[in-house]
Amino acid sequence: MNTRQTELSIEFFPPQTPEGTDKLRAARKQLAALRPAFFSVTYGAGGSTRERTFATVQEIAAEGFEAAPHLSCIGATRDSIREILQQYTEAGIRRIVALRGDLPSGVGASGEFRYANELVEFIRGETGQRFAIEVAAYPEWHPQARSPSDDLAAFRRKVEAGANSAITQYFYNFDAYRHFVDEVRALGLDIPIVPGIMPITSFSRLARFSDACGAEIPRWMRRKFESFGDDAGSIRAFGLDVVTELCERLLGSGAPGLHFYSMNQSGPTIEICRRLGLS
Repeated sequence: MNTRQTELSIEFFPPQTPEGTDKLRAARKQLAALRPAFFSVTYGAGGSTRERTFATVQEIAAEGFEAAPHLSCIGATRDSIREILQQYTEAGIRRIVALRGDLPSGVGASGEFRYANELVEFIRGETGQRFAIEVAAYPEWHPQARSPSDDLAAFRRKVEAGANSAITQYFYNFDAYRHFVDEVRALGLDIPIVPGIMPITSFSRLARFSDACGAEIPRWMRRKFESFGDDAGSIRAFGLDVVTELCERLLGSGAPGLHFYSMNQSGPTIEICRRLGLS
């Protein structure tokens, strides 16, 4: 497989402790060997990790890599978003992942933005074409969408507001991704739609994440994982096989790249890329 035709990106979350910071630095050093187009850094509900996200982004940029901070707008004001955009402009950041986001638990006010397309439009109005803007896509539909057609309409609004490309929620159903891309193309939208890839190291953790975000774990996969019980080695081996095969199918069908949800670990992503011939 030609690595020059496969753009990789890798997502981190901002660490909470000095030990977590050291762990992420070590993982990032190893993952840098994959030559990713960028490292993205998540942003907590309601901006709860704002300072930690910014610190992590600054460190990545100082190491010579492109950093793409996530920026969510629920619970935010225009002034607060304007201030963050100014910080990133001064730091030399050129890419942003623009999301609606969620409010922290127990917080009722939604702020001055309701949807991600409003954030994209605001970024474009404030900064022009300075930032490449990534947005989210949901091959299995956003869990809060009233219908698939409503979710497609929401995606279209983000693209028309100025998004450059999209990163999907993780999934394990290849046909869901292909169907979503076909429907987007039928709307006349041609931005790249990069599949989000979640390596599997713990089935119990994956099941919790998936139940919370609406990502489907196909029944055959669930049954297979459940059959392993507490056999962590078998779970890891099967997970690597499943995700590698999914990536092969995605790249073989013309997916523009792969975006790995690393969970601040290097091993699973590196092994999948090695199997794909991308390391």
